[in-house]
Amino acid sequence: MRHCITIVISLLLAISCSGEKSVILGDDRTDLYIPLLQEGRVAIFSNHTGILTSGEHVLDVVLSHGINVTAIFSPEHGFRGDADAGEHVGSSVDPSTGVPILSLYGTGSHLPSAESMDTFDILLIDIQDVGLRYYTYYITMCNLLDACSIYGKKVVLLDRPNPNGFYVDGPILDMKYKSGVGGLPIPIVHGMTLGELALMVNGEGWLPEGRKADITVIPCENYTHSTRYELPVAPSPNLKDMRAIYLYASTCYFEGAKVSLGRGTDHPFEMYGAPGMTGYDFSFTPQSLPGAKNPPFLNEECHGVDLRGLSYEDIWREGINLSYVVDAFQNLDEGENFFLGGGRFFRLLTGVDYVYDMLLDGASAAEIEARWQDDVAAFKQQRRPYLLYKE
Repeated sequence: MRHCITIVISLLLAISCSGEKSVILGDDRTDLYIPLLQEGRVAIFSNHTGILTSGEHVLDVVLSHGINVTAIFSPEHGFRGDADAGEHVGSSVDPSTGVPILSLYGTGSHLPSAESMDTFDILLIDIQDVGLRYYTYYITMCNLLDACSIYGKKVVLLDRPNPNGFYVDGPILDMKYKSGVGGLPIPIVHGMTLGELALMVNGEGWLPEGRKADITVIPCENYTHSTRYELPVAPSPNLKDMRAIYLYASTCYFEGAKVSLGRGTDHPFEMYGAPGMTGYDFSFTPQSLPGAKNPPFLNEECHGVDLRGLSYEDIWREGINLSYVVDAFQNLDEGENFFLGGGRFFRLLTGVDYVYDMLLDGASAAEIEARWQDDVAAFKQQRRPYLLYKE
């Protein structure tokens, strides 16, 4: 395996974002990355979020510049972003361009096949992440970085803002809980762009056997870690709007409990409830919908809490807010039976044992959240060498 050098295009790293300037995405900066792609065959890791500010998809833009695109890698939810969470997505062909789509999700292996890797020389990454440890796009990216390090492929990453990039919160993953919803020893909310995270993966030796990928990052302009960047398209079927993206850090844990977070409604992750919860005025009934074909409590009336009235500022102020989980846990009063599968998936989502244990012991949300503050402080220091944008 050849030795790879991390290269970062850093022309504007010192620029801070004034509120009057629009964010320029990495994929908008064609003058920087198109020349890099003329050196060989290109595979693209992207999905429906890989659009320039102009509204054009990066695949179409790259093809219009005469680049030889030989493959598309698609993540969870597929290239068009319409598959259910965890649903197997098969390989196919993009009907608009005829480029083969090679699915990376549900294949039974975390790495692409040797045949897939033989189809290209350069991997181009352009995908919108939401900055949470259990959101799977970054895990797929890391697997591709590892494959590229093994097969000697170059990587060009077109960076995008992190909509949750203005804070860090949550416990650092205990690596005994490494899984498809937690791949790196980072907090639940890491506050980094994919470009920054890729550099940290290289710098910290987090790829297997300490391998390093040959990465060129094309950074955004006019973006800082205080920017509140609103996504132009929903990144996945059940993160339909910005309120859901902001609440995702506080409500996703219900995936590991006998409580609905609103899958099967028009506002998933913006409410929670269950048929057995009592004392609430709000109720909802999950239905089978695109992206949520068989949601928990299908066609059952759930009673609980509507979070859609919260302002963005209220959500930002709280960060990860475990009071929702504590409320549902205490209301149902079922002890360990509150959790699915003995609490295994809940632990995978939180990444540690102590959140589960403290809930059973009757701890408050504030007591649990206080437990991870040292993790937050340590990670902020650890990530600092890899930040491309002003904090």
